[in-house]
Amino acid sequence: MGVRLKNIGRHLAMAVLTASCSTLALAAEPQHGGVLKLVGTADLDHFDPTSAALVTTNNFLRAVSRQLISYDASVDETKQIEPKGDLAVAVPQPTNGGLTYTFTLRDGVTWNTPSGARPITSKDFARGMKRMCNPALGSAGLTYYVDLIKGMKSFCDGFAKVKPVVADMKAYVQGTEISGIETPDDKTIVITLTEPAGDFIYMLSLTAAAPAPIEVLDYMPDGPDYRSHFISSGPYSVGAYTPDSSLQLVRNPSWKPESDPLRKAYVDQIDITFGIPADAAIQQLQAGDADMVYDVVIPPAILNMLMVAGDTKLLPISTGRTSFIFINTVSGNNNGALKNPKLRQALNYAIDKAALVQQIGGKTLAKQQNGIFGPGVLGYHEFDLYASKNGAGDVDKAKALLAEAGFPNGITLKMPYRNVGYQPAVAQTIQASMKKAGITLDLIPVAPADYYSKFMTNPLNTKEGNWDIAPVGWAPDWVGGAARSVFQPQFSYTGTHQTYNYTDYNNPEANVLAAQAINATTPDQVAKLWGQVDELVMKDAPIIPYVAEKVVLYRSAAVQNFLPYALGGQGDWTNVWLSR
Repeated sequence: MGVRLKNIGRHLAMAVLTASCSTLALAAEPQHGGVLKLVGTADLDHFDPTSAALVTTNNFLRAVSRQLISYDASVDETKQIEPKGDLAVAVPQPTNGGLTYTFTLRDGVTWNTPSGARPITSKDFARGMKRMCNPALGSAGLTYYVDLIKGMKSFCDGFAKVKPVVADMKAYVQGTEISGIETPDDKTIVITLTEPAGDFIYMLSLTAAAPAPIEVLDYMPDGPDYRSHFISSGPYSVGAYTPDSSLQLVRNPSWKPESDPLRKAYVDQIDITFGIPADAAIQQLQAGDADMVYDVVIPPAILNMLMVAGDTKLLPISTGRTSFIFINTVSGNNNGALKNPKLRQALNYAIDKAALVQQIGGKTLAKQQNGIFGPGVLGYHEFDLYASKNGAGDVDKAKALLAEAGFPNGITLKMPYRNVGYQPAVAQTIQASMKKAGITLDLIPVAPADYYSKFMTNPLNTKEGNWDIAPVGWAPDWVGGAARSVFQPQFSYTGTHQTYNYTDYNNPEANVLAAQAINATTPDQVAKLWGQVDELVMKDAPIIPYVAEKVVLYRSAAVQNFLPYALGGQGDWTNVWLSR
């Protein structure tokens, strides 16, 4: 990312403190009205909450859609991930041995239908859950619910046989129920699970679990008709929309402030302009021509300048995203050397995490990472099984383990990397630290568009030894109790290869603890058990964690009460106000 300056950390720390104090000072004097102007590089992936998959889309859906459960917008990282009742009056405690959750809908929550405001009912929630497995355009999040909610798998198996046309899908949804979702009256929802799940409440904060009005059954999911007849439940609704160009959100006349404890909706309108390059977007914020970004990450050169200048409008946040190096224990390279845990441990001792933190942008942008769970996930805790002074690596320990593994004269490994942004510099930093311990890395540049889709997720590349170690990254699918969405896809194996568990890594003891963690119902129990899972996995050393990355947010001088919405990784559009 270029040259690092000694005072960057101090400048940004002061900036964040100033910004936070400024926000608190203005919190008592909110201003209503005005147009919030956003700029982004690309259009939304979906309008339909059921099929939305990108983190950035969560910010749009925060404004136009509501779930049973959501989160406060806050600079407090603990409050950011604490589930709150949204459509639901409160977060219920499970009954029936942790299997049953009963929700009561708030008074005054409505749809903005063409005929006027209509109450959101329990049947709307059931309908939304049914739509997750429609055969035309299902939900990326379906896997988390389908085996967990009683009767959902059989419902989805039946839906898969339905012809993906509007009339047939509508008939199936209206004529078939999910046995584990009961709606005894308009305001009560009773959900029964197949097993206790301490993270179920968090899953209900995902947009895929949003209720759906009956009208949407007349349209193809997220099709042109669905979009042009969009029905909102949030404080804003879709106004004018030109694909890949612009989107306007206007006030939803059916939304009642007293029915929504999480969104204040200070601004009258939100205008989003797409197709703006990242550097131009930040320049517009600086000039006051725009207020916030939609999907823009601040370019490194511009970020450096803003940090050095002590710009008080910068705000770093943790997103749970971690960067680590997967180790190929499958191939026969070097006579299968990486199957030996001592060699994998040597790699963990050799890496210079402190240098990688600096390369990525210093402690304000990254933190040394030692396990599989990042900050913001229950189960994350401070531990290091391969500790070194200041995280700079222990060359002597690495060399000793290398010799014990049968490589006293060193070893050569192949490492691909994404040839984009600061990734080449990261790869070179990894290469330099490994070299000190006698580990030579042959770097293989891969086009960023191909790295995951064609290279890493192709099992043949793993089996044939086209890579030995590979830098990858992961972000949880939700916040708070999200450890399941980190562990299961990457570090468990049930006999069927999973896309992102590149080596079919499996630890039966960790799996048992993970099942207990999933079944736990209190945050303390969940955190303790997942923490034990983390340490068990790292004892095997299937990966080399190195950093947990942060995102730095930015806004114009006119934006006040800029509070992060954790699921969107951005300031909450529904809680900012404008000083102009």
